[in-house]
Amino acid sequence: MEFALLGFSDIPNLQMFLFVMFLFIYVVTLMGNGIIILITRADQTLQTPMYFFLSNFSFLEICYVSITLPRMLINIWTQKTHISLFACATQMSFVLMFGNIESLLLTVMAYECYVAICNPLHYPLIMNSKVCAQLVAACWVTGVPVEIGQTCQIFSLPFSGSNQINHYFCDIPPMLNLACGDTFLNEMLVITGAVLFVMIPFLLILGSYSKITTTILKLPSATGRAKAFSTCSFPIMVVTLFFGSGIIIYLLPNSKNSSKTDKFLSLLYTILTLMFNPLIYTLRNKDVLMALRKLLT
Repeated sequence: MEFALLGFSDIPNLQMFLFVMFLFIYVVTLMGNGIIILITRADQTLQTPMYFFLSNFSFLEICYVSITLPRMLINIWTQKTHISLFACATQMSFVLMFGNIESLLLTVMAYECYVAICNPLHYPLIMNSKVCAQLVAACWVTGVPVEIGQTCQIFSLPFSGSNQINHYFCDIPPMLNLACGDTFLNEMLVITGAVLFVMIPFLLILGSYSKITTTILKLPSATGRAKAFSTCSFPIMVVTLFFGSGIIIYLLPNSKNSSKTDKFLSLLYTILTLMFNPLIYTLRNKDVLMALRKLLT
């Protein structure tokens, strides 16, 4: 009826350091994404499709990080690792759900950048407010039912052995390691989901940015090339960290990854990229910096 999230209990001497570090990351993530949402709503010059997607992305990141970090902080502070079966299933469902939505939203943002650079004359027509709202709604609607079904299927498996999850949140690989019986079907469904929500969006994003790069290199003006690269280059680091770690965890066989490797890779796509995103979007974007100065003054 309950599990034990071992988290980082294998390094007892660093528990206070880990608590302070993760608390700092959580506060920075909330503040950074909250500021982006505020300035994109308050500044009229940022009422464009690009910043509409960015504000939705920041809201998603706040939801995403709040699923894992608060419980991990409580577990480190209290040294109590128990989590009920229902809470574990709920956490897994939301982590997978928000991960899928982020994957789809990054794809939409890459498409928006592609239209802006490669098809600027048709940009206002293609990226009108109605289409933008529909794209965001489609990301949320598509990501929800699939992962609820997958979570229900995983937690319908019998768990009669050890209840210790060697992870800091309820994720698919460690849960399948604890399940009894044949998990081949579940593993195939995990791979299928990873292909649909990780591999295909990643390839679409790479295709978009390859087209963007080709178009930018053809621009006659060096200033135009620099501005275009500045506008669309900041998601590349986010995409690499997020999709790279996701592909390794969910597409490689479990035997290829140790529990320590899984935990480190999970930190990349569930926590660290969420903290770096606001910094990347603000420090590399002059419009956002200008709007932030106007807000502060």
